[in-house]
Amino acid sequence: MNTTPSSSPHVTPTTVSDRPRSDQDQPQVEATRQADSSNTRALVLAGAGAAGNAWELGLIAGLAGAGVDLTAADVIIGTSAGSTVAAQITSGTRPVELYAAILAEVPQARADDVRSDRRRAPSLSGPDYMEWSNKIIASAEDASDMRRKIGAAALEMDASDGSRQTQWHDIVAARLPSHHWPHQRVLIPALDARTGDPVVFDRHSGVGLVDAVAASTSAMTPYRIGENAYLNGGYRRSSNADLAAGYGRVLVLEPFGGRSRTPQEWGMDLATQVDELRAGGSKVETVFPDAGAGDVFNANALDPSTRPPAARGGYDQGRALAEQLAEFWR
Repeated sequence: MNTTPSSSPHVTPTTVSDRPRSDQDQPQVEATRQADSSNTRALVLAGAGAAGNAWELGLIAGLAGAGVDLTAADVIIGTSAGSTVAAQITSGTRPVELYAAILAEVPQARADDVRSDRRRAPSLSGPDYMEWSNKIIASAEDASDMRRKIGAAALEMDASDGSRQTQWHDIVAARLPSHHWPHQRVLIPALDARTGDPVVFDRHSGVGLVDAVAASTSAMTPYRIGENAYLNGGYRRSSNADLAAGYGRVLVLEPFGGRSRTPQEWGMDLATQVDELRAGGSKVETVFPDAGAGDVFNANALDPSTRPPAARGGYDQGRALAEQLAEFWR
């Protein structure tokens, strides 16, 4: 974990428009003024497949057990697997229950062995996805070009008759304790596959929570909402921590340790976003998995067998970090 607090006490929280909004490399938001926003808190939950979801839930449960409640954040920003976590922890279900549910899951040897399980994802190989997306990233001129190309490629290879869309909706719905947006502010980024434009869903977007999470977690197959099609929120800007601009304290849980597969000059990486947040007056803490979670945050992160060890590692790490994070978060 690392922190370099900023001394500025006056910042401006951001808001999202009443519809899914489109933005490019920097968020375009409306400002809501406050006399003093130094005590506003943002929780950023990055993506990392099955392993990342489990680690984040374990960490949140471990911190909660030690008296640090991350679910009380003023805004929660969830990307890809982090969008599932955001919906889960704001559902009214206690973090310890979500953690216990992971430990109770029936162990699975490989993701490929569970394709018939409705609770699991449609067949998607981590290595295959990495090879597919890496080629597109390597061919792109910049972040906007990458988004357009990855959207076009996903639409081109989508030959689904709609059954896969229904299956993915049902899978996501089964993972969420509640299918209703919480009153708490939750932001879920995704990518418009047709235009390459990033969008951000919230409870005012006119899109259901299940659909928003399904869109943000869709990696190679576009998820259709009405006439639009969406892809993974990580294509917007890795962890999307920049959406926390204006909040006094920002805590980022990043299973991939801040690593980025895009060129540094594109500014997609977490370090660039953290620098921007601090320049804007926010105090920022980042938390990455330690060795206790195991070596699971790689191409195998989609494998459901990674979930119990990742969750246990996250829980133990949360307990260990509680004292260090308590003063920052309270």
